[in-house]
Amino acid sequence: MHRRMTALEWAMLLTLSILWGGSFFFTAVALRELPPLTVVALRVGLAAVILNIVIRAVGLRMPRERRLWVHFFGMGLLNNVVPFCLIVWGQTAIGAGFASILNATTPLWTVVVAHVFTADEKLTPGRLAGVMLGFAGVSAMIGPEALGGFGKNIVAQLACVAAAISYAFAGVYGRRFKRTGVAPMLVAAGQLCVSSAMIVPIALLVDRPWTLAMPGLATLGAILGIAALGTALAYVLYFRILAGAGATNLLLVTFLIPVSAIVLGSVVLGERLDFKHAVGMALIGLGLAAIDGRMLAWLRSAITRQDVLRSERGHRSP
Repeated sequence: MHRRMTALEWAMLLTLSILWGGSFFFTAVALRELPPLTVVALRVGLAAVILNIVIRAVGLRMPRERRLWVHFFGMGLLNNVVPFCLIVWGQTAIGAGFASILNATTPLWTVVVAHVFTADEKLTPGRLAGVMLGFAGVSAMIGPEALGGFGKNIVAQLACVAAAISYAFAGVYGRRFKRTGVAPMLVAAGQLCVSSAMIVPIALLVDRPWTLAMPGLATLGAILGIAALGTALAYVLYFRILAGAGATNLLLVTFLIPVSAIVLGSVVLGERLDFKHAVGMALIGLGLAAIDGRMLAWLRSAITRQDVLRSERGHRSP
C-alpha cells in the first residue's frame, strides 16, 4: 500500500477528481429547486439503483454474507451519511470556498489515521511535506477571501472538519474490502444501498419532499448527472483505487477536485483563470510529486551521479 501509484492509478485518480469536480456544478443546479437533504437522498438512491441495474446486466450478484453487509453499513456511515449531513449543515452557515478548504484537510487527517491504524501506510517526511504543499495549493486557489469568516460560526466549521475526519476513517476502513475479494462495483453498490436506507428516511422526515413543486428538466438532469457520474461511476473508481493504492494515495483526490472544478469552469462555462489558480495548481503538482516520491528519487539519483563524477574528476587530477 505504501508505494508509488502506477500510471493507471494516477489516471483513475484524475478521472475521479473530474467526476467529483463536476458534481459541484450539478449540485449547484439541483439546489436551486430542491433542499439539500433531498438532493443527497436522490443522489445516493439513484446511484444505488443504477449500479444494481448494471450489476444485473453484467451477470454479477450482490453478496449475501452478513459480515459484508455489516462492513457496507460501516462504510456507508463513514463515507456518505456522516460527512454528507455534516457538510450540508455546515454550509448553511459558512461559504462554499471556506468549506472546500476545510474539506481539503482530508489527506492530512488520512495520513494521521493511516499511520495509527495501519502497518503499511506509515507517515514519511516526503509524504507529510507533499500533503502540506497540496493543502497550501488548495488554499491559494480558493484565495484568502474565503477565510473572511474564520472564527465565526465555529460549530459549522468544526462540522466540516469532522466530515473530513470521517472521510479519512472511511478510506482506512474501506481497505478491508480488498481482503474479501469482492469486486469494487459490488462494494460501491453495497455501500450506496445501505447509505440510501439511512439517508432517505432523514430526507423524508426533514424536507417532506412530497410537498415540493415538480422540479424542472435542468434540475432533473443535474440529479441524474450527479447520481450516475458523480456517485455511481465515481465510487466504482474510488474502491478500485483504494484496493490498489491505499487510503492515503486515494484521498489525494481532495486536492485535485478544486483543480478539476476550476478547469471545467474555465473550459465549459468560460470562467476566467486567475494567477492564484496557476499558483495553486503548481503547489498541488509539487505536493503530488513529493507524495509520489519519483521526483525525490530522481533528484537523489542526480545528486549521487554528480558526486560520483566529481569524485572521479578528483582522482584523475594530478
